[in-house]
Amino acid sequence: MCLLVLAWTAHPRYRLVVAANRDEYHERPAAPLAKWPEPPGILAGRDLRAAGTWLGLDPARRFGVVTNFRELQQREPAAPSRGGLIARFLSGAQGARQFFAQLEPAASAYSGFNLLLADAGSLWYGSNRASPFARELPPGVYGLSNELLDTPWPKLTRVKARFRAWLAEPDGKAAGLFALLADRTQAPDADAPQPTGGLPREWQRILSAPFVVNPAYGTRCSTVLLLEPGGGLTLAERRFDSAGEPAGESEFRLNAREWA
Repeated sequence: MCLLVLAWTAHPRYRLVVAANRDEYHERPAAPLAKWPEPPGILAGRDLRAAGTWLGLDPARRFGVVTNFRELQQREPAAPSRGGLIARFLSGAQGARQFFAQLEPAASAYSGFNLLLADAGSLWYGSNRASPFARELPPGVYGLSNELLDTPWPKLTRVKARFRAWLAEPDGKAAGLFALLADRTQAPDADAPQPTGGLPREWQRILSAPFVVNPAYGTRCSTVLLLEPGGGLTLAERRFDSAGEPAGESEFRLNAREWA
């Protein structure tokens, strides 16, 4: 499970604002947010099992983030890595529209995914569980977890409302976005999504919090991106251990001409 909120050309200062939690098994190894040596030109965390990433940026300020689609059947062993989609986009030269057009014929080979890609002039959403497969998004505020874009799961609705309040502040700081991502409140029984496809009720409760804490599976990192129209940016990541305690932090503040 993962959660993110995003504002596309909907803030007076920033072209793109993203606040995201990555939830994953704690035993799955990952590298912190950093500039990749290979393929070059990617600023992202890295999944060390499949060599992909969940969220990243390139020198041209193209951006990508992927979430898994909530499906309880086992992943096909031969299915390609969904994290590889971000690396492919950021290491290539295509715009978001062209990337989705090229991806669509092969999308069914992947397990279920949601993919948000931004280039200099557009933001696109695609999912191999949606019809149409991909569409350009107009300026606005969006939320995504492990269902289709803007599916109103209680935790996403709550975080999105707080995100809108942050966007209305005259000079919102990254700290405010990290605060809304840190919400560990589980939904009460009356509001929690009903069990789906055999998921135990206890796991429904655990996963109903924006920030998930569990010894086996939980929020591994929180990431905030503030991207200005001219290319200046702040990209920050806070990492957590299996008890939900801080385990490290990385931050890049770059002007329009800099790269990491």
